[in-house]
Order: sequence, then C-alpha cells, then structure tokens
Amino acid sequence: MTNISKYFLGVTALEGINFPVHRGEVMCLLGDNGAGKSTLIKILSGVHQQDGGSYWFDGRERRFSSPREAKACGIATVYQDLSMIPLMSIARNFFLGSEPTRGLGPLRFFDGSTARRVASAELALMGIPVRDPDQLVGTLSGGERQCVAIARAKYFGAQLLILDEPTSALGVKEARRVLRYVRQARDEGLGVVLITHNVNHAYPIGDRFTVLGHGHSYGTFTKDEVSREDVLELMAGGDDLADVGADLGVDVGGELEDG
Repeated sequence: MTNISKYFLGVTALEGINFPVHRGEVMCLLGDNGAGKSTLIKILSGVHQQDGGSYWFDGRERRFSSPREAKACGIATVYQDLSMIPLMSIARNFFLGSEPTRGLGPLRFFDGSTARRVASAELALMGIPVRDPDQLVGTLSGGERQCVAIARAKYFGAQLLILDEPTSALGVKEARRVLRYVRQARDEGLGVVLITHNVNHAYPIGDRFTVLGHGHSYGTFTKDEVSREDVLELMAGGDDLADVGADLGVDVGGELEDG
C-alpha cells in the first residue's frame, strides 16, 4: 500500500500511509486508539476503498468492492468479535458461509461428517486437540476461539492473514498460545498483519513495525532498527516524538531516511 489516504465527510482518517507486507513475515500495525489502524485494515480487507494512493496485492493493483472479493483473492481478516456464533458448534463455525454439502439441487444438505473431520484435522495441525467438534464455540476460551479462527483462515487458502487485536481480552497464557500460532502461520509462508496497541505482545514475534498516530505514519522499522522502548515512545507521541524520530533517522509522517 503506497501513499494511502482516506477521508470521511471532510475528516482525515488516513493521510499518505505506506504499508508494505511480505510473505513469511509478521508486520505489526501499532498505534493508540484513534490512530487509524481500523480504517487501514478495512481498506486492506475490502470494507472501504481508499480515496488516494495505490493498493497492490500479489502483483496486481487492487480496489476491492467488498470483503468477499478480498477473501476470494486470499486476504482473510479475523476481527475482535471473530465472526463466530457462540451457540453453534466448532465444526459449523469452521465452515460458516462455506458449508460442505451432500446431495443435489433442492435435496442438498449440510455434510456434518466432513465438517467435523476436517475441522478436527486442521485444528490438530496447529496443535489444538479437539475432543468433540460438536462442542459449542461459546464454551471455548478466548484463546481457543482465536485459534479456530486462524485455522479456518489458513484452511480456506489465506495468503494474507489480518488479525485485529487478537490478544486484547486474553490472559497471559492464552495470549502466548495465540502468538505461537501467529508465528506458525508466518513460518508456513503467510503474510501476517498483527494489529495491536500492546507492544509487549507485538515485539517478540514481529518482523517489522508500522506505527500510526492520528492518521499519519511515524515510519516502518525492522526489529534491528528499533527497540521495544523506541516503539513505545513513538506510540506515545507528545513532545518527545520529534526527538525520537530524529534519533531513529525518521521524518515524522514519512519513512526512514535510507528508504
């Protein structure tokens, strides 16, 4: 994404954002509340269209008109609410909207045995043993639900996995489990965008970091270029922002001086 801008009724939501994501890496999108993170991922996932700038994915310039179109190209987004129905089973939620069927025409019906078998196998590949795929999703922990959502995205051919605050409501052990599966997805060659305002969760697994503030980018950095404390300072902004940017070789609102 190059020089992306977005406006709502004259209000600037994003201005001049550069956001590259590569296969086999975790790109962490960081910023406090109101920084513009949600708007950017909605453009990435086809909910909104940019008002300025260019969006290239897999070698072609894109302008998605819907999330379904983005999903068909291999862009999967896991929002905080996970798009799951608590009173439905793991297997039904795993295939929600893409249910396997048997039979023909008006006699088609949901193929429950295939759904249960595939859901169990895919979760087992991630190291999540499921005793009963008919278990209601509402009985799972927050971390387990996140893992089901990640496994579902991978199964349906995601090339770019966007995770919106996946650890925001989780305890320490649950967050660690989810981050382990994020790392696993990266190692399997997926590009992963991790949106969070928690640097302690992002820094250990992130390969690169883009920091937003008030709709502008403070730069994109590799882990070799910034420490955890540097990222925190950039997110905090305030009077120290210009000094931190100068120390890092960053023109605030732009990119690294060496490109």
